[in-house]
Amino acid sequence: MTDKPGKQLLHLVFGGELTDLESVDFKDLSKLDIVGIFPNYATAHAAWKARAQSTVDNAHMRYFVVHLHRLLNPQD
Repeated sequence: MTDKPGKQLLHLVFGGELTDLESVDFKDLSKLDIVGIFPNYATAHAAWKARAQSTVDNAHMRYFVVHLHRLLNPQD
């Protein structure tokens, strides 16, 4: 995915430990790791990759990139 130059497209990166590998139900919502909100997909992906790689020893840890700009402005 490529972002339009000069356009702010917000992305949220977060993750946590899943209850099992077949779902996206988190074990403890109070322990969700909010990595941050980023102005474009490229920086969000870099943050996601770094955090996901740092938790590679725990198979139940998962991190996600949420396209906030699509929730805020669905026509983007």
